[in-house]
Amino acid sequence: MSEHLTMFIVIRKDLIKTLGWSTGSVIAQACHASTAVLHKTKDLPDTREYLADLHNMHKVVLEVKNLPQLETLAASLSGLDVPHVTWREQPEDILTCISTGPIRRSQEVKDAFKKCSLFRS
Repeated sequence: MSEHLTMFIVIRKDLIKTLGWSTGSVIAQACHASTAVLHKTKDLPDTREYLADLHNMHKVVLEVKNLPQLETLAASLSGLDVPHVTWREQPEDILTCISTGPIRRSQEVKDAFKKCSLFRS
């Protein structure tokens, strides 16, 4: 049996701890990013497979400490050709989170997320 397709959503923890954003506002950013990446990747076979079984979707919500860590992660994902969206809150143009498209967890993907921890409000 192959590994489940999983979406990884990574949020900046400093939005809550330092900048005073509410947890709900940060969750909305994650929703925007995950919706955007599904639209962006709608024609990829992995996205089609993921959406074909709505009752068995897998998502992992992670956090990084700050903007530099999120930017580093985005660069790593780009280098690995992992489909993803970096979401910016507008009109302020604040990078808030990343969502990958549905992917399988290769060792390279696991390594890219090694500095992330599970999101805690």
